[in-house]
Amino acid sequence: QVQLVESGGGLVQAGGSLRLSCAASGSIFRVNAMGWYRQAPGNQRELVAVISSGGNTNYADSVNGRFTISRDNAKNTVYLQMNSLKPEDTAVYYCNADVVLRGWPSYASQKYWGRGTQVTVSS
Repeated sequence: QVQLVESGGGLVQAGGSLRLSCAASGSIFRVNAMGWYRQAPGNQRELVAVISSGGNTNYADSVNGRFTISRDNAKNTVYLQMNSLKPEDTAVYYCNADVVLRGWPSYASQKYWGRGTQVTVSS
């Protein structure tokens, strides 16, 4: 019913930048919060950044000041600008969206995940 498609991952040297994008499509009435999570090998998935429909943001301490999350509500798209990348940022990055489907009551939102995009930072 809802698809999240990430793009923008890749290989970059330490200190470099990447910009991730995630577009939500399908039977969408409204997208509430959108966020980025990441999972490195052997680690649990962790929150990187989240943005509300009104633009309020929250960041993990490890990326605060280096990463910026933003969104385009008209396109149901969320972005993650990653600057000053470090080798420890290497992970699969997943997009998450809290979505109200068409025809559903506004309180009945569901969370959806993208398939992930690999970010590798070399030292």
